[in-house]
Amino acid sequence: MTAQAGNEAVEASVKQLLSEMTLEEKVGQMTQVDFSVVSTPEAQNAEPPVDRARLEEAVINRHVGSILNAPLSPNNRAAPIETWRKITAAIREASSRTRLKIPVIYGIDAIHGATYTQGAVLFPQAISMAATFNPELSFREGEITAREVRASGLSWNFAPVMDIGRQPLWPRLWETYGEDVHLASVMGAAYIKGHQGDDFSAPDKAPTCLKHYVGYSFPINGKDRTPAWIGERMLREYFLPPFEAGVQAGSPTVMVNSAEVDGIPGHANYQYLTTILRGELGFKGFTVSDWEDIKRLYTRDRLAASPKEAVRIAVMAGVDMSMVPFDFSFYDLLIELARSGEVPMSRIDEAVSRILTVKFQAGLFDTDRPVPLVEGHFATPDAVETNRQAARESIILAKNDRHILPLKKDARILVTGPTANLLSVMNGGWTITWQGDNESLYPQDKPTVFEALRKKSAGKVTYVGGQAFSDPIDIGKVVAEAENHDYVLLALGEKPYTETLGNIDSLMLDQGQIDLANAVIATGKPVILLMLGGRPRIITAIADKVPGVILGFLPGMEGGEAIADIVYGDYNPDGKLPISYPRNTNDIVPYDHKPMESYDGNAYKPLYPFGHGMSYTTFETRGLSVDKAQVKMGENVTVRVSVKNTGALKGKETVLLYLNDVAASVTRPARQLKAFKKVELEPGQEQPLSFTLTPRDLSFIGIDMKRIIEPGEFKVMVGHETAGFSLTE
Repeated sequence: MTAQAGNEAVEASVKQLLSEMTLEEKVGQMTQVDFSVVSTPEAQNAEPPVDRARLEEAVINRHVGSILNAPLSPNNRAAPIETWRKITAAIREASSRTRLKIPVIYGIDAIHGATYTQGAVLFPQAISMAATFNPELSFREGEITAREVRASGLSWNFAPVMDIGRQPLWPRLWETYGEDVHLASVMGAAYIKGHQGDDFSAPDKAPTCLKHYVGYSFPINGKDRTPAWIGERMLREYFLPPFEAGVQAGSPTVMVNSAEVDGIPGHANYQYLTTILRGELGFKGFTVSDWEDIKRLYTRDRLAASPKEAVRIAVMAGVDMSMVPFDFSFYDLLIELARSGEVPMSRIDEAVSRILTVKFQAGLFDTDRPVPLVEGHFATPDAVETNRQAARESIILAKNDRHILPLKKDARILVTGPTANLLSVMNGGWTITWQGDNESLYPQDKPTVFEALRKKSAGKVTYVGGQAFSDPIDIGKVVAEAENHDYVLLALGEKPYTETLGNIDSLMLDQGQIDLANAVIATGKPVILLMLGGRPRIITAIADKVPGVILGFLPGMEGGEAIADIVYGDYNPDGKLPISYPRNTNDIVPYDHKPMESYDGNAYKPLYPFGHGMSYTTFETRGLSVDKAQVKMGENVTVRVSVKNTGALKGKETVLLYLNDVAASVTRPARQLKAFKKVELEPGQEQPLSFTLTPRDLSFIGIDMKRIIEPGEFKVMVGHETAGFSLTE
């Protein structure tokens, strides 16, 4: 069957089904409830933890179209895969007994693997995947995640986050692909294509969900779920393009911004949800609210005068499905609104058609389709190795004075610091539990940084520290023990967190970590600083005094071994920064800053710039050229450059191509990333590279808020070289 014929068949099936549905059945499809609504009490330890009567009330009597989350709110935690398969089988059985046999779509936050299934392959978080600059790894992550989600019996993944990460205080920065529009668009699109393939009804594929449309990631005060102030030009230049890339990659669902932009909550923003998302970006799927956010239009935002008005506002703005999540209030209120005519049936039919279409596209109506076998589809050796490679490529060597790294295997190493001996600090939030901070639930067969170093070492590796992140570390003992070692690996950073529980007032490290660092540095032993966590905490004073700095961010379950591989030279580091690492708390300037931000005393002077990342070998780019000095409007531009491994070790290098529009009617950034390629080279090997700049790459949002291209001079920058061309009418 051709794609067009398939679409026509789905459209006909949806139209027929919609004509048979009652109002109650339609509104039920728009209702999403938390698993706790249909579960047994946690104390009963039922297997599976499904209350059949409550499930029947939700699915059969209330016609609920979607269930989300892991057992059991508020203490969500990963379940064994067999438990998940029993839970979802029970839900499928209940839906098969409904009048029209409409399946439930089950949503889960599988943001770096099947996070709520025990033993799943858990990848580096998005900020670390971005540091790989390797779209193929992002594609493979999508493939493996979809396969393991489907093997768990689940059918819908609330990922990827396509918000752009330009506010380092924000506690969900690590869920983004960094500060750059192009990098985020490429990595997110690759993930979607891997996750969905050409047909996400396939047994090992699943639909994705773009989060959190739009502007959520740029709160002015840095706190989660607080206002962003984003002008329309900035919205269109920076925040919309990654979502546009996600739509073009085929993602069929979108989750709505939980906060507000310019005084309009995301769930009430018709301009964003309907005019732009559908009218301009061409999105055809359905939108789902974030957690309780329709209610919050009344309880929090004071936009609605009543819960019923909140439902009306959100549905009419363009929200198709409500993550209620703990009751049937949305269902009851929307039925009342439909009967009174305050929400027209045409709008309800529109929303339900979108939801049913995705369910058909996902193959959920195919009741004969078996859930993939666990064997061969879950935690396979190949998937684990792919994850380990992703972790290796995510680690950034930021400083390596006097070639202190790599260390010899027989080196005597003292390991200390709050992130040295925990798995949770390498994984962050949405890992096994919501906050990811229950170390006791992490797999025992995955090594921490300390354990991985000790495993690889032929020398003495000693750990001095606590059992938990917050445990005090005996600084006197650390100093005394340092005398017996050649090096100190100082592991600092953050405890796991996400959402509002991750809010902080400063990017500074806590005083205890600063005191430990100062004491270790004062011993005179060579210190290698390792940073783990979801944000760039300020380390300038420490980094200036130590010869080695490794930025690990959140490298996932294989992070310990990946870091040990790099420390000992078993892997040549090739990660690059996907953000600008700030020098101080208030010096937040992205790499694609405007000219005035590096003029007349102002400067772009981060501790480490966007794209920074060292290797144990050296690389050189040269011979930058463009295929023509004069380019006509509408033509592509071919850019060529060579990259050579000028060192003594095999390694990978990411070649970054930047563009600058020299003069324009709207001020243009000093440079913008427009293309990148990662290549592996043997010592002495040189490889020519070719990039194509399209007219879209030369465009920007003009004075009238439309995307335009203006004639004039352009500069192309790769490495230390610059080439130019003129664009003519």
